[in-house]
Amino acid sequence: MISDTDACPCRSGKTFGECCGPFLSGAALPPTAEALMRSRYTAFATHNADYLEETLLPGTREDFDRDAALEWAKSSLWTGLEVRHSEAGGERDEDGVVEFVAHFQADNQDRVHHETATFRKQDGRWWYVDGIMGARPRKVEKIGRNDPCSCGSGKKYKKCCGQAA
Repeated sequence: MISDTDACPCRSGKTFGECCGPFLSGAALPPTAEALMRSRYTAFATHNADYLEETLLPGTREDFDRDAALEWAKSSLWTGLEVRHSEAGGERDEDGVVEFVAHFQADNQDRVHHETATFRKQDGRWWYVDGIMGARPRKVEKIGRNDPCSCGSGKKYKKCCGQAA
């Protein structure tokens, strides 16, 4: 059992009582997508399958396997959380994306769960929508030699930042 004065399993640097504890107890709602993601990690670490189910976006819960989630949570030692990237998901946003790596041990082996999760704010509350394993591909636009330079100079790329040194 974790106490309010223990370090929060999500490794935010705060105590459980000032971080994820109020969310898991229902005393408060996570104000951001990242806070919800951290609290869901903590729910795994504290074996709180009810919270995992309750934070799924309504309408997406039909395929949630509570027993399997609880078994995974209990059979693993949750050793840390690493937030890699967040997009939107702030208090005034309606959608957010959080890329994270959950570290755990299972069968005496170090393992990771790398996910890019999507969150949605609905009725004033953040919900977990879904996730993909690994990092979400980031869109990179190529600049052609005759395109305007991305530095904003007004020159063509080939005559500005694209010049060979």
